[in-house]
Amino acid sequence: MRTLLINGHIYQKRGQFAEAMLIEDHLIRKVGSLVDLLPYMIDSKVIDLKGKTVLPGFNDSHLHLYGTASFMRNVNLYGCSSINDVIVRAQEFIRLHSQHTEPLFGRGWNQDFFTDEVRLLNRFDLDRISVNFPIVFPRACGHVVALNSCALDCLNITRDSMNPEGGIIDKNDFGEPTGILRETALNLIEPLYPKVTLPDMLQRLKDIGERANSLGITSVQTNDLHIGDADSNHLEEAYRIFAKEGLLRVYHQVCFSDLEAFRDRIDAGFHQSFDPFNRYGCLKLFADGSLGARTAALRKPYADDASTSGIAILSPEVLDDWIQTADKAGVQVAIHAIGDLAVRDVLDAYTKVNRGVNPLRHGIIHCQITDTELLKAFQTQDILAYVQPIFLHYDLHIVEARVGKELAQTSYAFHTMETLQLHTSYGSDAPVEDFNPFNNLYCAITRKDLNGYPINGFNPTEKVDLATAIDAYTIGSAYASYEEHSKGRLSVGYVADLIVLDKPIFELDDLDVRSVSVELTMVDGKIVFEK
Repeated sequence: MRTLLINGHIYQKRGQFAEAMLIEDHLIRKVGSLVDLLPYMIDSKVIDLKGKTVLPGFNDSHLHLYGTASFMRNVNLYGCSSINDVIVRAQEFIRLHSQHTEPLFGRGWNQDFFTDEVRLLNRFDLDRISVNFPIVFPRACGHVVALNSCALDCLNITRDSMNPEGGIIDKNDFGEPTGILRETALNLIEPLYPKVTLPDMLQRLKDIGERANSLGITSVQTNDLHIGDADSNHLEEAYRIFAKEGLLRVYHQVCFSDLEAFRDRIDAGFHQSFDPFNRYGCLKLFADGSLGARTAALRKPYADDASTSGIAILSPEVLDDWIQTADKAGVQVAIHAIGDLAVRDVLDAYTKVNRGVNPLRHGIIHCQITDTELLKAFQTQDILAYVQPIFLHYDLHIVEARVGKELAQTSYAFHTMETLQLHTSYGSDAPVEDFNPFNNLYCAITRKDLNGYPINGFNPTEKVDLATAIDAYTIGSAYASYEEHSKGRLSVGYVADLIVLDKPIFELDDLDVRSVSVELTMVDGKIVFEK
């Protein structure tokens, strides 16, 4: 079966568009003018695009797909404007879901949005919701969690509990736990997670896959697998089955419970599947926490809290062990690093294995707080930068307060990254932020929050243009998964993963880009979404 798209505005590369495209056997076979492709109308399914714009499908280079699907079944705390708002939403969820599975999970709160008290949630806040069952509410970033008293009791977290390496159990002046856990201390809540059956996991993946398709996402690089955790085998099996749906091309960024578990997996074969819809990609590590929670590791104390400079989750020595083990085994590495100290430590560790080149395409996820020296080190070593422009929606309001004006001016430096010709890819880190690609593009090209603030954009010299942003979201992400010669362009020989837009995105004012929606999504030459 052949499909012929005609009368379109088909994006090829910057400033270059085609009118028609022939798809056969899942691949793009010909691209050109309507006259060139008219002979193929016979025996082809013809789709008249009526002048609409066609882009390659978006490829989210870092998110938590299954985590996003699971979040959608819990209490949605995004946008809460006060501590009381959190409590009311949770109470309403309990009222509407009288059969909810205990304990109660919710995510999305952010203390910087609270208008009553600007502070982290604690056990006493959550006790106002209930003391009869455990309540677990991670912050939006996922690097801090608030627990109620029942949850602390169930987990046996007491005044005598010691901080795990790379984490903190907050305690008050009397030595009692406040219900706030940070970074690796979140591993303590593992026993509270409910057991999810394989069919339920698969349904969650189908639901989130369909939503992703409706937003124009055709590929994801997802950090869901935590090998060594109780449910990891079931989730791997769910992804194997989900691949048969053909909705999303999945490239796994894989965490491990410890270095021994990673070595065991290497011995067993790190890449458990080469299915284009279920590929195993890189080792995923965490070097630090988040800026909003003040756990991102900085070289200097926080400008708005001199008592801390964040949390370095992995020491340089441990970081070296992980990276050198992976590099020796030929496994790509992608490391979460937000603060400038964490970024520097990761770059230093990569230097020891790359020796001026980067054949395995090791990278840094987020790389938010940077200076010129760090950015040039990315260039020198050819380190990949996985960035999330949508983070500006919140971070532009706090970054100067957190790190000072000088360092803020060289952070979220998307234009500088392009000028240095770094291999840059765009993602959302969902569920930290929503994975709507048009919001992400908007933040990249305007440097504004989703409400249009500030009027000229935050550090406007770091804006990128629309073609740059789209390329980072498509061909740039394809490079991160070694697929730049087969995915991410609408060119001959590439897979037919594409989207049709309802508005001429290249003709719109930058502020209107987030109003664009998807009318049709095609994956592997098959229509998977149609408005």
